[in-house]
Amino acid sequence: MTDLAEAVRGQVTLPVFGRVDRRAGRAEQIAHLAEAARQIRIQDLKLIHHTGAGHIGGDFSAIDILTTLYGAVLDISPERVADPERDRFILSKGHVAGALYTTLAAFGFLPVAELATFLQPLSALNGHPNRTKVAAVEANTGPLGHGLPVAVGHALSAKLDVSLRRTYVLVGDGELQEGSNWEAMMAASQHQLERLTVIVDRNRLQQGATVKETNDLDPLADKAAAFGLAVAEVNGHDHGELLDVLSSVPYRPGRPTFVIAHTNKGHPISFMSGNVAWHHKVPDEAQYRQALSELEKEH
Repeated sequence: MTDLAEAVRGQVTLPVFGRVDRRAGRAEQIAHLAEAARQIRIQDLKLIHHTGAGHIGGDFSAIDILTTLYGAVLDISPERVADPERDRFILSKGHVAGALYTTLAAFGFLPVAELATFLQPLSALNGHPNRTKVAAVEANTGPLGHGLPVAVGHALSAKLDVSLRRTYVLVGDGELQEGSNWEAMMAASQHQLERLTVIVDRNRLQQGATVKETNDLDPLADKAAAFGLAVAEVNGHDHGELLDVLSSVPYRPGRPTFVIAHTNKGHPISFMSGNVAWHHKVPDEAQYRQALSELEKEH
């Protein structure tokens, strides 16, 4: 372990959560997910601050989605990462790998202590996920527009296998400017991949600008529907709304699901939320202390 990893190790304080108890009431389930997401944000903040790199804005907009998937939706467990019948999740916006690693650790798919090696030489926890290094990672991602076509392949494979396994993929809204995504959606619709769910982290920001200023996607829901997908819109920070729609696959028989999750980059930190500067920025000591205080008070 490098000297930096040794220093970061003291900042690894993440508890390990079990999946939500299906026998528990809805309020208890949502509270479980909310607390897991809060702890994941705290740990992700510590890693990025002390390592000096990462994409905290996009991490924080996606964490509630990731928490809901791994904490309640995906039919997979740490013991079943190689089970052919497991559900698949692909993080197409691979630059938010820090959020994925921290979520995997929070639900037992990755040793919590390994988080201290994040972005260090020879670490398995690279700046983009690598399936040959982390057992729970389904696909190497990072080139935007790559993950959704891979997910379509997984979903088509499941259909050919007459399998009930589901495939979920998380894409950024800026990423949807890549044409490969729309080609993949056409294929998914053509093959009636009803067990495929595309989740859009609709934070409306990308590196350096708003999505609208760069290449406006609106009306996004209408465009996805025109490509044959069943569209649902949710508050991407509301675990109840996320749980309802992500657990309801297939959402419409014979049609892939397209979930527009409205989020805020940097959520819920006051000076980060909705601020494009936090696409790829590391909090200084004062900002780190303030963000940590806000997350601790949230409890």
